[in-house]
Amino acid sequence: MKIVVIGSNSFSGATYADYCLQQGAEVIGMSRSAEPHEAFLPYRWSDRRSSFRFFPYDINHHLDEIMALIERERPAFVVNFAAQSMVGESWKTPEHWFQTNVVSTVKLHNRLRHCDWLDRYVHVTTPEVYGSTSGKIGEDTSFNPSTPYAVSRAAADMSLKTFFEAYQFPVVFTRAANVYGPGQPLYRIIPRTIFFIRDGRKLGLQGGGLSQRSFIHMRDVSDATWRIMTAGKPGETYHISTDRFVSIRQLVEMICARMNADFDAAVEITPDRLGKDSLYALDSAKLRSTLGWTDRIGLEEGLDECIAWVERFLPDLKRQPADYIHKP
Repeated sequence: MKIVVIGSNSFSGATYADYCLQQGAEVIGMSRSAEPHEAFLPYRWSDRRSSFRFFPYDINHHLDEIMALIERERPAFVVNFAAQSMVGESWKTPEHWFQTNVVSTVKLHNRLRHCDWLDRYVHVTTPEVYGSTSGKIGEDTSFNPSTPYAVSRAAADMSLKTFFEAYQFPVVFTRAANVYGPGQPLYRIIPRTIFFIRDGRKLGLQGGGLSQRSFIHMRDVSDATWRIMTAGKPGETYHISTDRFVSIRQLVEMICARMNADFDAAVEITPDRLGKDSLYALDSAKLRSTLGWTDRIGLEEGLDECIAWVERFLPDLKRQPADYIHKP
């Protein structure tokens, strides 16, 4: 089996590439930058890493090269993780988010729809398109985006729906809860908390950490994505989530307890970011009932894995930027 993973340098893309390798697949990865340090690339830790090939292709600038590669390799599946994904930063230069997440992404789709050998195109999107919600929501929930990032993702999703209806383009959509796991960038809340505690820095907790989220291990998400890729119904959206919800504050308190750190000494409260959704609770019943998926990695077990990952790569992580660096 041959799979193209667009956005393979992202945490989700790199973890999924590793999962695909473990299933015996050949994986072709591409991202807009050179591969980062191996600490952030789970597929580099694999004994099957020789079955992975990487190309530094950017959907904004290398569409012809991307399509030439896809047409030459003729993969059964294309899985797209590529996006400008930082929510708060999208207010600063929203045009960058719309260029990548809408204009360039739709151009890619318009080329891919002519690849008649493609079994499925997996569009990895986001629950941010729903805005803040109350109670569990299903895949048919109306969009109500509250940030430039969310609007850009909703626009591409809606465009793809028309491609499915007009051209029978074999798209399946995934929307996952808050993913985490070993290899995640240090600007995300779980690795940032662990690393800052270990490095003796104060963690800024936006708005006191009152918003609630479901945190799901990326290996569980990869298992779900594999099932959706191989057996999902074209045109359908699948939610990937646990049924456990914690506030960001509770999450940080859990990490502090596991690392024997004092919460008050480790944290300082900072203003909340603009447009932050207080809750989106995804109902994942369709994925569970139709594709036989279940989440297997509990939050405590997953946090211990992340702590062990930070310890393993700590000298290297200290030389890496801890904050998000924007690239147009």
